[in-house]
Amino acid sequence: MKIAVLGGGNGSFAAAGDFALQGHEVRLWRRDAGQVAAQRAEGSRILVKDVNGRHDVKLALVTTDLAEAVRDVQLILCPAPAFAQADIARQLGSHLRDGQVVFLPPATFGSMIFARAAYDAGNHCNVSFAETGTLPWLTRKHGPFEVAITIRAKRLPVGVFPLANADHALAVIGRAFPGVIEPCGDALSGALMNAGPIIHPPLIVMNAGPIEHFERWDIHKEGTQRAIRRVTDALDAERVAVREAFGYGAPHFPLAHHYANEGEIWMYGRGSHDRLTDSGDWREQLVLTEHRYMREDLRLGLSFLISGAELAGVATPLARSFLAIGGAICGEDFMKAGRTLRSLGLSGLHRAELQTLLREGFGE
Repeated sequence: MKIAVLGGGNGSFAAAGDFALQGHEVRLWRRDAGQVAAQRAEGSRILVKDVNGRHDVKLALVTTDLAEAVRDVQLILCPAPAFAQADIARQLGSHLRDGQVVFLPPATFGSMIFARAAYDAGNHCNVSFAETGTLPWLTRKHGPFEVAITIRAKRLPVGVFPLANADHALAVIGRAFPGVIEPCGDALSGALMNAGPIIHPPLIVMNAGPIEHFERWDIHKEGTQRAIRRVTDALDAERVAVREAFGYGAPHFPLAHHYANEGEIWMYGRGSHDRLTDSGDWREQLVLTEHRYMREDLRLGLSFLISGAELAGVATPLARSFLAIGGAICGEDFMKAGRTLRSLGLSGLHRAELQTLLREGFGE
């Protein structure tokens, strides 16, 4: 299958390398012309390291030309951070064609940003947009063109916009992730599976002292203590309550299953937390006010959860507390600067109108 991967971060390199390893024709787009030229000079290759060893894979194309990257591909995967979505969506919108699937893992309801950008560009092609609850790889780059994959996802709950396109979208995504994709309904359901805004805000806020004191700190190892885990579970209960209020059924993929060695298998499978901490790749320097955990998962992720909860009539005291504390750390009002139904242009819709939009799309 022809696949375009957008971005140059950890997730994008894991995706491009892993898809090429599977035998797909992979095109990698990124904006950094210098890095693109350097990677081309190295033969457009990526070194993928995983439990099975080292794999030197060649990509079909590495380019700064977005139109060239997505031309005639079936799947476009964009694992860029949520705060980069609007800019990428604006560049991509006019280039999409009938039958293509844009997959955002995860997205904080970014499906709507990409779909709206295409529609506003006058592109009314029948394109599907989908998102899931986590990046399909636990991964870190080890060099400019080298990526380590610690774990591949075992289960990926995927929501599709418009829902009417779900069968087609899930079939295309399933070719890239065989045996892993699980339909979870519409794009809002997929957005409310996002684990990042649940796991990361407690870990960075409740570890703010060590993060700023030590040169490197592993929030998943020393930073994950019993007190923090209790808070994480309580925050996750708010997410599940919002899902239930919107009428979405189980499985809700509660984050507690990520840490458990028995019971329901979570997105990364059993034992994933231990393998993550054993890798040592998450013992890293975190600039608290600038890191993606703060700027994406807390600022955007929790503001979106709170906004959805307001429409659903659900109280989210912990989400509001972490959003307020994170904003105080950064000196901003994160609710105003965050991602909400209002900022997405959806605040005027009642629940029934939103559900119709999610099912049918923007129309012609």
